[in-house]
Amino acid sequence: MPAPETQTPKGVTARQGLSSAEAARRLGAEGPNLLPGSAPKSTLAIVRDVLTEPMFLMLLAAGGIYLALGDKGEALFLLGFVFVVIGITLAQERKTQRALESLRDLSAPRALVIRDGQEQRIAGRDVVRGDLLVLHEGDRIAADALLLDGQLEVDESLLTGEAVPVTKLPTAPNGQASASVGAIYASTVVTRGVGVAQVCATAAHTAVGRIGADLAATTEPPSALQQGSRRLVRTLGAAAVVLALAQVLLGWWWNGRPLLDSLLSGIALAMAILPEEIPVILTVFLALGAWRISHQKVLTRRVTAVEALGAITVLAVDKTGTLTMNRMAVAELASAGQHFRPEDASDLPEHFHLLTEFAMLATPGDPFDPMEKAIQHFGHQWLQGTEHVHDGREPEFEYALSGEILAMTRVFASDEPNMHLLATKGAPEAVADLCHLDDARRLAIRHQVEAMAERGLRVLGVARGRWKGAAPAPDQSPPWPQSQHDFDFDFLGLVALADPPRPEVPAALAECRRAGVRVIMMTGDHPATARAIAQQVGLSDRPDVITGAELEALDDAALTERLRHVDLCARLKPEHKLRLVQLLRASGEVVAMTGDGVNDAPALKAADVGIAMGERGTDVAREAAALVLLDDSFARIVATIRQGRRIDDNVRKAIRFTFAVHAPIIALVLGPTLLKWPTLLMPVHIVLLQLLIDPTCAVVLEAEPEASGSMERPPRPVSDSPFGIAPLVYSVLQGMGMAAVLLAGQAWLADQGWDSAQSRTVVFGTLVLCVMLLILANRDLSRPALLGVTRPNPWLWRIAAAMLVLLVAVLGIPWLRALMGLALPGVQGLVVAAGLLALCLTWLELVRLAARHRQVA
Repeated sequence: MPAPETQTPKGVTARQGLSSAEAARRLGAEGPNLLPGSAPKSTLAIVRDVLTEPMFLMLLAAGGIYLALGDKGEALFLLGFVFVVIGITLAQERKTQRALESLRDLSAPRALVIRDGQEQRIAGRDVVRGDLLVLHEGDRIAADALLLDGQLEVDESLLTGEAVPVTKLPTAPNGQASASVGAIYASTVVTRGVGVAQVCATAAHTAVGRIGADLAATTEPPSALQQGSRRLVRTLGAAAVVLALAQVLLGWWWNGRPLLDSLLSGIALAMAILPEEIPVILTVFLALGAWRISHQKVLTRRVTAVEALGAITVLAVDKTGTLTMNRMAVAELASAGQHFRPEDASDLPEHFHLLTEFAMLATPGDPFDPMEKAIQHFGHQWLQGTEHVHDGREPEFEYALSGEILAMTRVFASDEPNMHLLATKGAPEAVADLCHLDDARRLAIRHQVEAMAERGLRVLGVARGRWKGAAPAPDQSPPWPQSQHDFDFDFLGLVALADPPRPEVPAALAECRRAGVRVIMMTGDHPATARAIAQQVGLSDRPDVITGAELEALDDAALTERLRHVDLCARLKPEHKLRLVQLLRASGEVVAMTGDGVNDAPALKAADVGIAMGERGTDVAREAAALVLLDDSFARIVATIRQGRRIDDNVRKAIRFTFAVHAPIIALVLGPTLLKWPTLLMPVHIVLLQLLIDPTCAVVLEAEPEASGSMERPPRPVSDSPFGIAPLVYSVLQGMGMAAVLLAGQAWLADQGWDSAQSRTVVFGTLVLCVMLLILANRDLSRPALLGVTRPNPWLWRIAAAMLVLLVAVLGIPWLRALMGLALPGVQGLVVAAGLLALCLTWLELVRLAARHRQVA
């Protein structure tokens, strides 16, 4: 892989970066930093999709048959309706596309750059050639660049396929000597270290951009709900073809109708059976649901995750920043027999100077972690002006925190030849182990730690050491020991940090309990700290805590049983979190989990709904997650679950309505053929009904408000699909009962001597009003249909007005009335229609009461 070019662009000064004006000029000249990807679907592509849909092809066929019969009016009406279908589809697609584009803009990678001498976070698309990137562990690199300062380890597996991170060192001043090891590439990930790099290529000019669009254009796999709906639509489509052919043969052979009339009847039946609204419901509801969730400061990275929100049974959360404020401050220092609390003193006792000095040395000078920021702030506040502050002192080598040793060591040069100074901080028990303390001293430290942790403080141990290495060869570093255990350390004391709980957490936790969602704390902190915070926020009444060490000693069956009785998990490593998530899911739970670090990514992917922290989370964690909390607040997660339940409810309402409204249409097309009656519904009638059904599904029911008590019921079972037998039977019962009423009304009208146009008017007009009844009946199954008008929905009265306008138009405009084969109903017709409507309303109420009685039983 070639190294990027090394010349220094104009407009860049040392550590000042580009000026804002120069950056804007380059952005305008060179374009945004975007990789080749999937462009939004064009209007032409949408129209092409519409032209190949079964409903469109059936309209064309019906229009052609009308032309063959010489009915130019009906033919022009149907063919003109093609443009209406295209218009509706365009509107729905544009609405969905706008929602998805707004989410993509929010979820676009961001970069920390230096401009005008100031660090500022900008969208990745605004990075330009010459920008100075500030890189931390977990960042995804926004553009090809050359490392100027610092040391990084970078995962380049996206480009090379090699999983081992590559060490990156600063580029030599002449830009040549170490260009190959200083080159970093767009879309790769910083796994360790901090550095500053200068951008030299963006967008399609980067290494990943030259590879091609395949890496950038990813297709989201369909969700389980989408897969189920596609199977059902395919099955119904096949059934529509078979029944339509049977309808043609019956009409032609059984009833003796002309062949073209029979073909029209068959097309009408296929149009009635095909539920083309189902894909629209899922696409529109999930996309707009994700857009609504973004208003709660929760970003949806994968729209398919929205459907899982309503089924979440377990919420696994970290403590720091989610349950707490993530505003770390040093609250206490402790050594053998002595304590210091900032609020009780004006000066730091000399005894604690060394402890504070080495806590600062064990911490990067420009840290990213809030805890490390608090240590540096405390040291500068209390040691300012003393010889214990070493700003700008860089280590020669570092031992990072690892799963084996929960401590980190920084190695510094000293004034003595070959002698090195060691500064270490980490979990108190890990640091005590590195110091090889006797049992009595370890027990005393443990008691100190537990006393502070029980007050909700996060406690770190600090140690110092000295190491004399062998004299290195010229221009080489000494051979560093393999492990921190190879050094000798002196234990200096404890640093305790406070992070107060978020004030909104107790109420949100109480809401989770009412909603049947179990909350489990998974933290790397001390067990006593986890227990104290849990008691402060009301997370659990159970005091038991399981630690990572205990977890490792249990097999899967024993751990699964233990998890039934424990809500607090402490001293966890990332692999422990992954195992816990996998076991919870294997036991039938639907798990949502929060995470922020590079090592949390596997567990976030393994969870049903991974939730990354937006403020303190790494790019890798955000990309692995399905949701991103923009302000890291636990209350936002609970609000998202509430919104997810609302979306799930509305999807079910729309699907119930769709199947219920298709049932009477199918019966009114098929019934007259079987009973040798005159045709009741023709393609023109079904087309007009679609004008009401489509907006109802895509707009009215999507805008339904949250059901009362949605967070006071248990989560829906995973197996509870809206395409299951029970909900579909309920819908079909609603529709078939109404169909029976309308067919009985038609039989009575024919028996009374009404002609076909008058009876068709009464039946069709009643069917249009029944669409409104079905909307009301499916809004809230706990109340009678007519009470549905009292619940607010901005679109409800608009669809009602549209129905009235449609009825007035088809009955009041003579040419349209003749085209539809209708007649003025008169007073008698209105009375009969009102009676049929009342019977349909009664049937809907009987179905509702029977379903509720069955649920209670």
